[in-house]
Amino acid sequence: MNAKDLGTKEKITWCPGCPNFSMLEAFKEAIVELVDKNKIETKNIVMATGIGCHGKFFDYLNLNGFYCLHGRLLPTALGIKLSNPTLTVFGVGGDGDTYAEGVDHFIHACRNNADLKLIVHNNQVFALTVGQATPTSEKGFVGTTNPLGVKEKPLNPLALALVSGASFVARGFALEKEHLKGLICQAAEHKGFAFIDVLQPCLVFHNVIPYLQKNIYKLDENHNSADFNLALEKAKEWDLSFDKDSKIPIGLFYKTEKPVFDDGFPQKKVWYKKERKIDWKNLTKNF
Repeated sequence: MNAKDLGTKEKITWCPGCPNFSMLEAFKEAIVELVDKNKIETKNIVMATGIGCHGKFFDYLNLNGFYCLHGRLLPTALGIKLSNPTLTVFGVGGDGDTYAEGVDHFIHACRNNADLKLIVHNNQVFALTVGQATPTSEKGFVGTTNPLGVKEKPLNPLALALVSGASFVARGFALEKEHLKGLICQAAEHKGFAFIDVLQPCLVFHNVIPYLQKNIYKLDENHNSADFNLALEKAKEWDLSFDKDSKIPIGLFYKTEKPVFDDGFPQKKVWYKKERKIDWKNLTKNF
């Protein structure tokens, strides 16, 4: 299998040079690696995408998927997973629909440790709708609905995920493709809620690539991803602002093993495995 096998005939309509191209390739290469290592089967992969530039993943990947309402990809993904636990379910969201309309679902997915994989394209702006602020926009950001600048401090997604109970918390950078691919592979193999916040600057409405390239560093093998307090400390190292030279860690911040959402359901039935004999003649005779 190769990455081209996962492509579709749809014309890619992202802006030329958009970091989404790199994210798409990282995702494809991660899936290929997982398939080649017999860790996963493409027929068992399902995506749930939100609304925004990130949602075009649905159009460009030859995988099962579901376009969701804005902010509602996580409950949809959870429904898919509960209906057939053998599936590997990826949620692909943006900072707008995940941390604004969908923040309640995000918190509870972390708290419940649902067995889902969430990749968030975080460019700190509503890009598709031309430049409004999101909860991760930095203080002072001037957008189409904030002409005087954002007055509030930005939400810290990694810190929120950690204190809400997520069992796998990571951050990637869209232009570090190989590094991001590795994080996606790890997330796919993790049993529990695996969350990757990906810094994905918008070239048109929030181009902070020079700042990120200058200040990003990778967590190395000396980082203890089992240490919750250390992970929270690293998550707070950067406050998502650009008014000072703050170092920005990327990599796997935290990973732990604990029961997943549906482990404690005594009433759970594997109905999807049961053979059903349907009498089509009787069922259709009235039609």
